[in-house]
Amino acid sequence: MKNFLLAVAILVSVNSFAQVTNVSLQASGLTCSMCSNSINKALRSIDYVADIKADIKNSIFLISFKPDAKVDFDLLKKKVEDAGFHVAKLSANVRFNNQQVATDSHVKVDGMIFHFLRIKDQTLQGETTIQVLDKGFVSSKEFKKNEGFTKMACYKTGVAGSCCSKEGINPGSRIFHVTI
Repeated sequence: MKNFLLAVAILVSVNSFAQVTNVSLQASGLTCSMCSNSINKALRSIDYVADIKADIKNSIFLISFKPDAKVDFDLLKKKVEDAGFHVAKLSANVRFNNQQVATDSHVKVDGMIFHFLRIKDQTLQGETTIQVLDKGFVSSKEFKKNEGFTKMACYKTGVAGSCCSKEGINPGSRIFHVTI
């Protein structure tokens, strides 16, 4: 009986699996191909990055990841900033498996916590593109505009506060604010 329950628990956890397959990262502050090369080199130093295709004209880096990699959006941003530039926009393709999402609510998926803003309530199935709306991932103007879509304090800080504990999220956990 214990083995059966363990098998059911594993099956249920697989059903809520999501994986970031690739990211489109637009950088700001680039003036030449050497700038692009600097960012490319910094991003390649991340062990779970499989490949990077640079669109120098639009300052966009298409980053793919190794299978089953745990992607850290903050680390991608840090590498761009360490190279002397800023992230202007980050969109990620995420594989969802029957995940219910609603506007202004938190969803915990594969170790990441997403707070969806400006969406219709829906079930996500298959690969879906999300855009990160947190400070440092969008312009200051867009960040301020998005404040009007939530009253939760986690939007300003990027971390869960006491308001998130009723959703089973530990205070202090990193939350990524996203839209579809």
